[in-house]
Amino acid sequence: MKLRTVADVMTAKVVTVTAKTPFKDIAETLIAGGISAVPVVDDAGHVVGMVSEADLLRKEEFREQFYREGYRPPLRARLRHPKGKEKATGDTAGELMTSPPITVSPEASAVSAARVMDAHDVKRLAVVDAHGHLAGIVSRRDLIKVFLRGDDDIAAEVREDVLDRGLWVDASGVAVNVRHGIVTLSGQMDRKTETAIAVRMTGRVDGVVDVIDELTWKHDDSKWEAR
Repeated sequence: MKLRTVADVMTAKVVTVTAKTPFKDIAETLIAGGISAVPVVDDAGHVVGMVSEADLLRKEEFREQFYREGYRPPLRARLRHPKGKEKATGDTAGELMTSPPITVSPEASAVSAARVMDAHDVKRLAVVDAHGHLAGIVSRRDLIKVFLRGDDDIAAEVREDVLDRGLWVDASGVAVNVRHGIVTLSGQMDRKTETAIAVRMTGRVDGVVDVIDELTWKHDDSKWEAR
């Protein structure tokens, strides 16, 4: 059973800008590409930052403050973007970008990439190799595709790769039912610890949204394992 990696789902052909790219060129790049952020790279292809729609909008927000006396952004906006004023004066990618960039390795699992996005509240990550060179970009939409497998395809992988080959035990008494990506394992196995392993391995299969454990066992060996 092979977990889907970032390299499997990322976009390899990426539009980039440099630190000297002007504000308007960045905006045109985002609009023309239908994207929400673009990596900033140096002459050697290293990713040095990321410029997003949010970075550009801060400039517009504070431009309004400058021209309209007495205007102040809502407190929530100022707390959320403490560096907003600094970025609002920027005219190039180097001045507007978020740096250091949040990145992920091509070898990382799709699940770990999703966790990084969630932890940093971002919609896309620059994918870099061991030397920091840009290898691609992965978005939330790319990661969601991992879960768009058919139920029959998921069930077949659970039966063949997890139960028949992965466990190295008799799992012939286990039934697999998949509906909308939710896998229900039912039936009986020999040991309680085997059922726990089956559930854990099933949860790692690409496309599995959740696992419902309805397995029973003949022998409770969990106490033996604890000794």
